[in-house]
Amino acid sequence: MKQPLFVIKIGGNVIDDEAKLALFLQDFARIQHPCILVHGGGKIATRIGDQMGIASNYVDGRRITDDDTIDIVTMVYGGLVNKKIVAQLQALGCNAIGLTGADANMMPATKRPVKTIDYGWVGDVTPQQIAATTLQGLLQLGLQPVFAPLTHDSAGHILNTNADTIASSLAIALSEYYTVRLLYCFEKKGVLENVDDDNSVIASITQHNYQQLKDEGKLFAGILPKIDNAFAAIHAGVHEVLIGHADDLLQNTTEKTSGTLIK
Repeated sequence: MKQPLFVIKIGGNVIDDEAKLALFLQDFARIQHPCILVHGGGKIATRIGDQMGIASNYVDGRRITDDDTIDIVTMVYGGLVNKKIVAQLQALGCNAIGLTGADANMMPATKRPVKTIDYGWVGDVTPQQIAATTLQGLLQLGLQPVFAPLTHDSAGHILNTNADTIASSLAIALSEYYTVRLLYCFEKKGVLENVDDDNSVIASITQHNYQQLKDEGKLFAGILPKIDNAFAAIHAGVHEVLIGHADDLLQNTTEKTSGTLIK
């Protein structure tokens, strides 16, 4: 039987709120199994960029990462946000280690090719590119890796990379060694049948009822990429994926989960 591992992605709305983040990290520090945390920090990067006179530019909700912006996100994600989280976890007795994909060559990535839009210094990562044995070594030392959403192109450039994709790639890469539950934590209680009713959580989704829910128009369009990502992870070896509220983190590392479990 493989040892359990939790790969946990924490969304921006919690990162932006110091009180919510503090409570989330208290729960993270209490998890009794090996874990990996992946965080974002987009709103903080936008705010600091504005203060420095560097405006954010988005196309279809995706950040364009030009030369100035990659400097901002490297400072904010890899420095400010990452090290604050690591310092708070250390204060809670959790031996966290802050990482980007460049550290120990953990996550080499491919710069996104220009098609209709040039996204700039944006990287796409796959599970095959992740240094899973190195990461397993850190976990065996009792360290809890905390990843900023940054990778590198093996030619000296940092790349801005989607945190959801990093989390699923880590989960897939490590499923060879562990029984992995991938948790997407955000400000909703799970996948909602009615987007206006926070209590209309769909407790579990299988491939069969997912198609039925889509056919019936019961799923908010914005959640579909997360669910598609979840099934892709499961088909690639991840044991299960949970989409739930950041406040329910501890419960969601047990068998009695709250939120939406995808198996």
